[in-house]
Amino acid sequence: MIPAKIDRQLLKVQKPARYCGGEMGSVVKDKSQVDLRFAFCFPDLYEVGMSHLGMKILYSLINAQEGMWCERVFAPDTDFEAVMRREGIPLYGLESFDPIGEFDVIGFTLQYEMCYTTVLNMLDLAGLPVRARDRKGLWPLVMGGGPCACNPEPVAEFFDLFQLGEGEELMLEVLSLYRRAKAQGLSKEEFLRQAARIPGVYVPSLYDVSYHGDGTVREITPRDGAPARVEKRIVRDLDGMYFPENFVVPFAEIVHDRAMVEVLRGCIRGCRFCQAGYIYRPFREKSPDVLDRQARDLCGATGYEEVSLTSLSTSDHSRLEELMEEMLPWTEEKRINIALPSLRVDNFSPRLLEMVEKVRRSGLTFAPEAGSQRLRDAINKNVTEAEVMDTCRTAFEGGCTSMKLYFMMGLPTETMEDMDAIIELAQKVVDLYYSLPGRKKGRGVQVTASVACFVPKPHTPFQFEPQDTLEQFRQKQKRLLEKVSSKKIRINYHDAATSRLEAILARGDRRLAPVVEAVWRAGGNLEGWDEHFSLERWLRAMEEAGLDGDFYACRRRPPDEVLPWDHLDYGVTKEFLIREDKKAWESAVTQNCRSHCSGCGANKLLGGACF
Repeated sequence: MIPAKIDRQLLKVQKPARYCGGEMGSVVKDKSQVDLRFAFCFPDLYEVGMSHLGMKILYSLINAQEGMWCERVFAPDTDFEAVMRREGIPLYGLESFDPIGEFDVIGFTLQYEMCYTTVLNMLDLAGLPVRARDRKGLWPLVMGGGPCACNPEPVAEFFDLFQLGEGEELMLEVLSLYRRAKAQGLSKEEFLRQAARIPGVYVPSLYDVSYHGDGTVREITPRDGAPARVEKRIVRDLDGMYFPENFVVPFAEIVHDRAMVEVLRGCIRGCRFCQAGYIYRPFREKSPDVLDRQARDLCGATGYEEVSLTSLSTSDHSRLEELMEEMLPWTEEKRINIALPSLRVDNFSPRLLEMVEKVRRSGLTFAPEAGSQRLRDAINKNVTEAEVMDTCRTAFEGGCTSMKLYFMMGLPTETMEDMDAIIELAQKVVDLYYSLPGRKKGRGVQVTASVACFVPKPHTPFQFEPQDTLEQFRQKQKRLLEKVSSKKIRINYHDAATSRLEAILARGDRRLAPVVEAVWRAGGNLEGWDEHFSLERWLRAMEEAGLDGDFYACRRRPPDEVLPWDHLDYGVTKEFLIREDKKAWESAVTQNCRSHCSGCGANKLLGGACF
């Protein structure tokens, strides 16, 4: 039942379904039978957060435990936030409508650097101090996780602890320890000292950071028994890992409104720009029978008419065609669409397309990443132009008339000739379509080239490389548009200013915490949305703090520099990353993990060889 105070306000805002809860599949428990309440916070709007598979998994996992209750919390849009502040409505959980400031643990998933000010805004809406040092008691504890936890230093001042890596096992260990600490009446400080002994838990208050005169990190020193390096956690056996049989089905339309099953974790490819490809290593697969059962259960429980086989590179699953053979009979019968995101151009077979054609096909998207072969070799994409063209031919002959191709600009070693090659490749795809004798007459082709701005990320070979300046990005974007001569080619490109800030925060250190707070106090919130983002606000805050954005974004790091995240171990060694960065400048490729082990170090997390 929605409290009257909240119910009266919902008709005053757009999309009230974001804030009313009560969806099919949501979990409501008897508070008298619960001794640990967890607020799972996604620092973005409902329709974004409800699309996130990780949140669905951990929500169900925690609620499967006796005595624990997990509730969902999303950032309100500006219209409802104004109502909440005016009417004195604190941020609440969607299941109980209770203020999350009354919960035991508040957890944020950090998917994207642009969410940092939203985290502070949500804490403030909950009536809590934003800095960890100002929240004195064990309750409520604020923790973070997700991909941005691989370098959480710019927001370390706001969190009590971070969970590094995969949460299915680690989350329950942390919550069980909290339960015991609560029962024993321990202080927050004592709990954090004990939590730091759990593998995968990083407690930033137990580490002191010192700096050289030039602003680089001198030393990161643990104390009170904290480990010198915190190693991320993984789940070794994906088949035996917890996976929900049901999802919360939203009332409102969300970004990815479908059932999702995760087919694998990690990536064998080693693209040198791709953070996910390194921080999610080692590579592990689920077996086809497990995936088929999970997909069938989810579609049956939720009523979804589309199921997505999700991963970093779905077509790298060694038994994907076998999985499709198992799923096709029942999905075809029930007219359920199978979506295959993250396809590789070098292993997309005619047989796979034929099987996808048996149900309603989703659009096909491929990512060459670079237009020229030299640059594709430099970034270790391991894809040839011939493979790109063969894949497009297969798709066109299968009936496709549109193709999306993803590229990046500003990659290390890039030249203007590499930018021209993006348009040249797109034109070759257009020409290929019209050269096919079997194409459907009277139907044209549309090739969309989406070009993102390169952002150097921690734990990748390119963590040492500078980002292009804003002027360089804009010159390259102008060059792209000037090179297009066909109406069959559409160019999309990302806002360079947002990418600049992303680079600053991605490789930032603890001195950025006052900047994040100052930007939030100046109105920064929901900055992953263009209409809310202001680079000038960030630059002004950095200037007031005596910091230079180019120091973080546009500076090359020498191999021996102590990086702000060097004490956080995601499995891949720094020595390997240095070797890979050097190979990029030689345009030398590294074979994929299934073909040859290159000694990245991630196999130690499995206790043996990856393959």
